[in-house]
Amino acid sequence: MSDVPLPPCPFLPVPAEGLDHRHLSRHGAARDAAFYRSCLDYGHALWLRGLAARAVLCLDRALGADLRGDEAEVRAWPPPYAAMAWFLVHTPPEVFIGNPRVHFQHYADRLGEPRRAQRAARAWACWALARRLRPEWPADPKHAVMEPTEAAIAAALDQTGLPGEIALWRAVLAGCAPGRFTGPAANHR
Repeated sequence: MSDVPLPPCPFLPVPAEGLDHRHLSRHGAARDAAFYRSCLDYGHALWLRGLAARAVLCLDRALGADLRGDEAEVRAWPPPYAAMAWFLVHTPPEVFIGNPRVHFQHYADRLGEPRRAQRAARAWACWALARRLRPEWPADPKHAVMEPTEAAIAAALDQTGLPGEIALWRAVLAGCAPGRFTGPAANHR
């Protein structure tokens, strides 16, 4: 655990005190809207504890939930691209986050079913955020993969994402510059 207090993320719900891994495991195999919300809560709790790398992984899990887009949880807390960008910019150098660019590159290329195309599009979308925000993070030179263009990522999100997801991602991406994220004014689409 990090002893560096991290500021609350304005793009995630305020988590209850004392959340741990049981907050996710209580869902069993279900990857529905309730699981999605639990991932957002637990990811934020991990972040506040100074566990940036684990918080990123928890947002990955949220992005892998099986959603239609009309669920109350998604309307209240849209896909967490802004939160992911915020984490990437606000992690202090002394807090471990790894190399999210490599993480997303590997994750996108190695996903299996279910909803492989959708989950890969979202991983590449996060990879694009990492590239814009933290250009000093290198790619993995030993991982031979075709890195998609932002246009290709947008096309994949358009085909597989939720209604409005591509516009949300583009708005977050537009707020990304090296070392700086100016997120949307609200948490909502």
